[in-house]
Amino acid sequence: MALAIAVVFGVVIGSFLNVVIRRLPEGNSIIRPRSHCPNCKRLIRWYDNVPILSYFLLGGRCRQCNRKISIRYPLVEALSGIVGLLMYDKFGLGIEWVIFFSFSAALIVLAFIDLDHRILPDPITLNGIWVGILASVYLAQPSSLAVRLLRTIGLETTNSRVIALTASLLGVFIGGGLLWGVGEAYFRLRGIEGMGFGDVKMMAMVGALLGAPLALLTILIGSLLGVVIGLLYIRVAGKSRQYELPFGTFLAAAGIVVVLYGDEFINWYIDRIIQPSL
Repeated sequence: MALAIAVVFGVVIGSFLNVVIRRLPEGNSIIRPRSHCPNCKRLIRWYDNVPILSYFLLGGRCRQCNRKISIRYPLVEALSGIVGLLMYDKFGLGIEWVIFFSFSAALIVLAFIDLDHRILPDPITLNGIWVGILASVYLAQPSSLAVRLLRTIGLETTNSRVIALTASLLGVFIGGGLLWGVGEAYFRLRGIEGMGFGDVKMMAMVGALLGAPLALLTILIGSLLGVVIGLLYIRVAGKSRQYELPFGTFLAAAGIVVVLYGDEFINWYIDRIIQPSL
């Protein structure tokens, strides 16, 4: 039952994420008006607005105007449901699931908005920073690697909330600061902007909740995804090297992967690679 709740709730939230993805970049309310066809603007009846199912029952077309509806809508809903399932598998159905699923949902929205518009809206990234800090302190569960890192800079305390707050703030400055430094260096060397400030704020949001080590892992995985997928797309689509890749999309995907598997990867890397070499 708990598994079904996680999946169904994830799919339903995915329907709302579609609304946010479409309306937020245009500065429109994400609450009013009710869901409507993007083509004819007529309101969608409740029985035509069942996530995933209605799309296929209607043959991917609006009941009113018969125009095609983008396949992205059920894909985002399905993606959100899958993320809800994976978060349940890792955290169970409790407060941790709520926090990390909400964080992942925000990353899904950022990924698709950046893909469409090459922007990462401040209402999500900036609010995500302070919400991430509060959530981190509330959970008071900094990773073992974060604790090691804090000890190396001289923080010796047994207060888990102090450790969590320090780790979160350090994650904000390192996660956002690293990208800012890379972007600034690129601008000074090449004279052109190589990274938007939205990416910096987004990584500060990631660091606020996940801490510095996992924020760095997010940047690493996101960069690898950007290089492999981005360069492949540029070649296949015949784009020039000046084509602006949606780096935030790759970082968002990496952030979800790190939430699910980041701690395990880092612990494996330390146990199997670092420690044997010492």
